[in-house]
Amino acid sequence: MAEPVKRKIAFSTSTNHKADVVIAGAGISGIVAALELLESDLKVIIVDRDEKNKIGGLAKESFGAMFFVNSPQQRWTGIKDSPELALSDWLANAEFGEADIWPRQWAEFYVNNCTQLGYKWLRKQGVQFLPVVNWVERISDKNPGNSVPRFHIVWGSGKGLSDTLANRLLSHRNIGNLRILFEHKVTEIIKRDGKITGLSGINEKSGNRFTVEADNTVIASGGICGSIEKVKANWYKPWGEPPEIILNGAHKYAQGILHDAASEIGANITHMDKLWLYPGGVSHPKPRHPQHGLSILPCKSALWLDSHGRRFGPEPLVAGFDARHQVETVCNQEHKYSWQVMNMKIAIRELSISGSEHNPSIRDRKLFRFLKGILFGAKGLVDDMLTNCENFVTANSVSELADKMQALSGDVEIDRAAMEAAIQQFDIAADPKSGTYDRQRELIRQVRKYPLDGIRTCKDQKIDDKSAYPLIAVKEHILSRKTMGGIQTNLESRVLTATGETIPNLYAIGEVAGYGGGGVHGLRSLEGTFLGGCVMSSRLAAADILNINLH
Repeated sequence: MAEPVKRKIAFSTSTNHKADVVIAGAGISGIVAALELLESDLKVIIVDRDEKNKIGGLAKESFGAMFFVNSPQQRWTGIKDSPELALSDWLANAEFGEADIWPRQWAEFYVNNCTQLGYKWLRKQGVQFLPVVNWVERISDKNPGNSVPRFHIVWGSGKGLSDTLANRLLSHRNIGNLRILFEHKVTEIIKRDGKITGLSGINEKSGNRFTVEADNTVIASGGICGSIEKVKANWYKPWGEPPEIILNGAHKYAQGILHDAASEIGANITHMDKLWLYPGGVSHPKPRHPQHGLSILPCKSALWLDSHGRRFGPEPLVAGFDARHQVETVCNQEHKYSWQVMNMKIAIRELSISGSEHNPSIRDRKLFRFLKGILFGAKGLVDDMLTNCENFVTANSVSELADKMQALSGDVEIDRAAMEAAIQQFDIAADPKSGTYDRQRELIRQVRKYPLDGIRTCKDQKIDDKSAYPLIAVKEHILSRKTMGGIQTNLESRVLTATGETIPNLYAIGEVAGYGGGGVHGLRSLEGTFLGGCVMSSRLAAADILNINLH
C-alpha cells in the first residue's frame, strides 16, 4: 500500500482556527465525512484527541466487518437476501417503540441503501472484502437474528479498513484544504446568538485553550463505552445493578464528553442505556489502558456455565446467536460473570478473539496463513491466551479443573457435581444414536450445515475426551464495546432537539449519533451495522453540507 501524502497537511500549533467545516473526531466516521467534503473546495479541520499515528479510532482495532444486503458476495455464494427480509430481521431485533420514529426511519434507510452507499462506495475507495460471508447473530426458534449470512469481513480487518480510508484522505488531491489537529480535546460546542459556530477545547500537548470557528460543525466523537463509570451510570435498569467488574473493550477516549456538550446546547440525547456489550470479556494480557479487555468469541462446542459452574438453562447459551440475550442471562445472576469449559481440541478449532490485533492473517492480508487457520485452527492464539491471560486455566481432569476454577472464584462456590453432570450429559449427547437430547447439540448441528461454520465448528466433539486434553476453563466478564444510543439525528445527520427541530449547522455521525437517529439498532444489533452505520451517516452529513442528494 502506498504511503499517504502527508507533507501538505497543516498541523497547526496556533490556538484559533477557521474552516468551512470542523469535524470532532478522526475515527472512521470523521475520515469518511472529510473524504466526501474534500471533493469540494471547502476548508475542513479535523480535531482529534489521540496521537496522529492513531488516526482511525476504534475501527482501527476492530475485526472489521459490515452488514450488507443482497451483496455480490451473497449472490455469488447462493445466499438469497433482500431489503424486505433484512428489515423484517432488523425490526424483530430492534423492538422499536411508538416513539422511535427516527431510529425506524434510519433502519429502513440502512437496509435499502447499505449496499449501494456503503459496499459499492467502499470498494471504490479500495476496500476489499472476503468472498465468503459470515453468519453471526443467527435467528433461532427462540431468539431473533439474521435469517441469512450478512457479515462481510474486510480483507485487512478494521486496521485495513481505517488505513485504506485514512490513506485516501491523506493523499487526496485537495489535501491542501484539510488541517488536522491531533492531541486536541474538544470540550465545548460553541453557540453564539443562537447559532452553532464551532468547537473549543484544550490542546493537551501545550495545555492551551483552542477554538475552531466554522460554518458547519460535525460531531464524530464516538460513544461512552470507554468510560466504565458512564457505562454503569447508563446501565439498562431491567438488568438490575451493573456487574462489579466490566472490562473496557472500547476506545479509551470514548468518554461521552460531546454527548454532554450537545445536550447543553439543546440536542436530544436518547437511548443511552442501549449499550452493545459482550459476554465473553477477558483481561488483555498487555493492557494499554485501565480495565482493558478482549472479547472472546465463545466456542459453540464449549459449555457455557454460570458463576457457580452450573449450565445455563433450560435454553443453553450458544455462541453465534443472540448476544444481547447472553449478556442479559449472565447479568441476571447474583455474580455477573460466567465460565466457558472446553478442551484443547475445541479451543484450537473454534476459539477466536474479536479485533485486528488477534487476527493477524486477515489484518496483514496473509492468504496462505489465513486459509491454514481456517482449516487447522488457531493453536498459536490458544497457546498465547493459556500462557498470558489470567482468565484461562487448564487441567487434566474435571475435578482438577473445578479446583482451579474455585481458585479464581474466591468466595463464589463452584458446584462441582452440577458441572460434572452437565459435562457428562453433553458428552453422551455427542452420539446422535444415544437417545439423549441436548439442545446445544441440536443447534451445533444446525450451524454446521452452513459450509463455513462446518469447517470451523467441531463435529460432535466431547469435552471430557482425554485425546483432546487438556481441559480449559475461561472466566468471562461483561465487556463494554459500543453505544447504541446517542444524539438524535434526521436522515441528513442533522442534530435534532427534543421537539424534533434541527439545530442549524450541527451534525452528528457514527457512534455518537447511535449510528443514526439516536439509536438505529433499538435493543439489539445484527452486527456489522456499526461500521456500516458510521459510513452511511457520515456520507449523508457530507452530502447535506454539499447540498447533494444521496437518497
